[in-house]
Amino acid sequence: MSSRAPRHPKPDLRERYRVPILDRTLDLLETLAERPGGLTLTELTELLGMPKNAVFRIVTTLVLRGYAERDEPAKIYRLSGKVLGLGRRIVGGESLVGTAAPFLKALRDATGETALLGTLSGSQGIVLDQVPSLHPVKVVVELGHAFPLLTAAPAKAILAFLPSPGREVLLATIRFDRKTRRTIRSPAAYRRELDGVLGSGFALDRGEESETFVCAAAPVFDHRGEVAAAVWVSGPSDRVGGKKLEALGPAVKGIADTLSRRLGCPAAALTRSGRSSRPAPMRRPARGEID
Repeated sequence: MSSRAPRHPKPDLRERYRVPILDRTLDLLETLAERPGGLTLTELTELLGMPKNAVFRIVTTLVLRGYAERDEPAKIYRLSGKVLGLGRRIVGGESLVGTAAPFLKALRDATGETALLGTLSGSQGIVLDQVPSLHPVKVVVELGHAFPLLTAAPAKAILAFLPSPGREVLLATIRFDRKTRRTIRSPAAYRRELDGVLGSGFALDRGEESETFVCAAAPVFDHRGEVAAAVWVSGPSDRVGGKKLEALGPAVKGIADTLSRRLGCPAAALTRSGRSSRPAPMRRPARGEID
């Protein structure tokens, strides 16, 4: 009986063109992106497993080019707003942030609460722009602020409409740690939550990250009909909690749909995504799905 030699995958011929220093630079950028609070040179060296001198030269170059900044007193390096600017680049031939600006203002004016725009970056979300509420007490965050996949309404809004392969990769990174009594605590409950978002076209954070504020979000689609971002409103839970929060969902969805069309999203793509013109009521979590 003859035995066959095991088949080995063919090598990717493009590997011959790989640039090692660029690989290391991208590794460093991704590491800093995962740690918004910043890292010391020693911490970067340990995490990357690279010679300290090489890490120093790369991060210093990023500082000189404006893509990173150094906190001298703490000796910490972090990414700068210039990197965030890269994430604001062209979507369907138009700047996402620039195009969204008047829609965020309209959403703020219609709801009275802070309106925000964000997208996913790796295994977290990132805030790209905001128009603050005119109320004395309001939710305001720094541009570039990272938000979690588990609890944030914009993360749910985007995840629900991602193609299955990409969605599954991100779902596998979520840790179901309790933040508040309303935090979703299991993968099954989270998937049911995403099913509800697919049906209604909007997502809610009912105080799942912090009981002091709540959010309502909806996905934004680009010219290819692919989910590219989310818009949302956020406000103090004692002002917009409960039924008031659920009532915000359709308003946010309406603005998100209009922005999607402005970005060139085909009407057929919105239909295929399962979003009806009249959102279904948001599914309430069953007993035992949270806390």
